Amino acid sequence: MIKEVVTSSTEIARAMGVTIKYFFTKPVTHQFPDEPVEVYPRFRGRHVLKRHENGLERCIGCALCAAACPTDCIYVEAAENTDDERYSPGERYAKVYTINMLRCIFCGYCAEACPTEAVVLEHDFALAEYDRWDAIYPKERLLEPHDASKVVVVRDDEVFVNVSRWGKK
Repeated sequence: MIKEVVTSSTEIARAMGVTIKYFFTKPVTHQFPDEPVEVYPRFRGRHVLKRHENGLERCIGCALCAAACPTDCIYVEAAENTDDERYSPGERYAKVYTINMLRCIFCGYCAEACPTEAVVLEHDFALAEYDRWDAIYPKERLLEPHDASKVVVVRDDEVFVNVSRWGKK
């Protein structure tokens, strides 16, 4: 019984020591969006539908991304291309392409399953919305060019930088 009291007391003292150690350090605060935030090169953020250099959509409406999604947050409805209206270089295109970002777990299976590399998870992480319905991204919003370079900087992991404690830069 005395051994348990001594062991638990030392564990509590160690935990309090960690708390006191960080109590007097400067907190780590990123002034987002005024200062850019560093993300790792493999960070998976906002979904983007890519285009070819000639402006045609890469998505051919095969729905492999929707089949690979474990949360069923992607809905794809395909349609046939015509000579008058051509959206992609193939026979079909995605007439409807929506992603429910509230259900997405950012696993990246959709990007891995895409045969044309149309779906890409980029580094943008600012996905907050005021309305739940705005978190369902239609194809037009996924295709639009967006620039996250003002608020996101990709870290250079060629050189490992060891940070000994929080608050140091």
